[in-house]
Amino acid sequence: MEERGERVGVKLANTAGFCMGVKRAMEKVLAIAQETKKGKIYTYGPLIHNPQTVELLRKRGIIPVDDLNSIPKADEAIVVIRTHGITPEERRKIKERGWKMVDLTCPKVARVQAIIKKYARLSYPILIVGDRNHPEVKGLLGYAGEKGMVIENKEEALKLPLLEEVIVVSQTTEEEKLFQEIGEIIKKKATRTHIFNTICESTTERQKETRDLAAQSDALVIVGGKNSANTRRLKEIAENSGKPVFFVETTEELDTLPVENYGHIGVTAGASTPNWIIDRVVGKIADRQARKGSLAKIPVKFWLFLVRTDIYAALGAGFLYITSVLLQQLPIDLMGFLTASFFVYGIHTLNRLIGKSHEMVTNFREEIYCGREKVFLFLASLTLLLALILSALQGKAPFIVLLGITVLGGLYNISLLPKSAKWRRIKDIPGSKNISIALAWSIVTSVLPALRFGRGEIPGRVLTFTFVFLFVLLRSIMTDILMQQSDRFIGRETLPVILGQRASERLLLFLWTSLGFFLFWWYLFLPNYSLILALIPSFFYLLLCLRLCGRRAALSGMELWGLLETSYFIAGGCALLWYLGHGSV
Repeated sequence: MEERGERVGVKLANTAGFCMGVKRAMEKVLAIAQETKKGKIYTYGPLIHNPQTVELLRKRGIIPVDDLNSIPKADEAIVVIRTHGITPEERRKIKERGWKMVDLTCPKVARVQAIIKKYARLSYPILIVGDRNHPEVKGLLGYAGEKGMVIENKEEALKLPLLEEVIVVSQTTEEEKLFQEIGEIIKKKATRTHIFNTICESTTERQKETRDLAAQSDALVIVGGKNSANTRRLKEIAENSGKPVFFVETTEELDTLPVENYGHIGVTAGASTPNWIIDRVVGKIADRQARKGSLAKIPVKFWLFLVRTDIYAALGAGFLYITSVLLQQLPIDLMGFLTASFFVYGIHTLNRLIGKSHEMVTNFREEIYCGREKVFLFLASLTLLLALILSALQGKAPFIVLLGITVLGGLYNISLLPKSAKWRRIKDIPGSKNISIALAWSIVTSVLPALRFGRGEIPGRVLTFTFVFLFVLLRSIMTDILMQQSDRFIGRETLPVILGQRASERLLLFLWTSLGFFLFWWYLFLPNYSLILALIPSFFYLLLCLRLCGRRAALSGMELWGLLETSYFIAGGCALLWYLGHGSV
């Protein structure tokens, strides 16, 4: 076994996880499941080669079938064609039986089908380089008919008879190097060869990055379904580097593997591997390495513990409270700081426990709750009670307002209306999570102190509420962009699920720009608020966070989440330094 190298850490490949075709298929099939009121949804074969995700789809009424005859003919069925595509004959059967067909064939696969279809009509022999048992290759053969032949390896290519003019295509997830080698052999076997490199660009890039990652790492971890062809190829490529390679499908498989004995570990994943599984694998490897780390890493480990347990977010709410009271020219008060922190910790933890899906663990925070639900329920109840007691000590109005948002927060995941209703829970309202978090934080950090002290100018109160709302909304959307793959299984409570990746990124940029104009206008027209200048670093830190969201590969999910939540501490710290410099509000 190798010793730990000088460099210690985990490097996640940029290309790890869902490819374009799989991501598109997952988004569309989950949208169909939400919109379908009658008729069952079947996928012809598992939608993707990831057993955990297929099981989650099944629990949402999306049933995989290996044979069209297993679908009752009388069903008002919706039959989903997965990314691998199917044969023309199978398409004909679906239409003849009157089922609604949803074609989610990957555009890259559809291109190969079109090439084969074109040349099969012209009676050209067609050689398909790939795995003959793979569903994509079976579908391609259906378009080639009697003119089609599958070549799996160089040995089979060498056994080919002499040919005249021939067409060569590839399975979209074939290894680039092998395809080129087989192509050279076929050239020598045929008088004229037309070779179409139909390997998907993302597959080529993923394989190249695996080779590069292997050269930079002491060991590699490949994450994905054991029955996934493209993931197995990544494993083969990694093994060719001579480095130790661990192939895992779930985080539990890491428990028996000595990953902590290696320094710099590279992690990549197949095109069918969800982000939440990848993030949990990266987090677990980092945890295992940290346990064997030096004393110098204790502060980092403590910071990650605070992030994992929601304590860091709760303290961040306290720092945002400092910013709010100073913007309103109110005195800083420990009681208000603790009220904000206790409320945020309690309501966030309570909703994680109530809304937690027992079908899957989607992030590092939910994992820590497993088996400790009673402990965290006690802590959440205690901190909420303390927040309410502290608010009561601050006055009748703060107590009533905090009690109201506590009740609403507790009802967030609970069904309030009958099953026939479109929105049974607050959670079911599209975008409710991001909006409700921003509203709750704004109320507890800016409205409660204004009610308590009963002074301060109205414009200052309104502007402070708006500042906090925009600030928290930005951070909330950023974290949910990272979680949108798993959030799609839960519903439409986050804006990234509704809008999609690109539109959400544009919205973030718009909100950040709006916050900048808002601060500029505030300072320009209300010059007595010189604190605005002190908040400039927090404004630009948010821009850094926007960039970090696009560079997930450099950080684990836990680290990135912690850096996003640090924005509250930057704002509160800058405001506090300004206050200490001025000596008064």
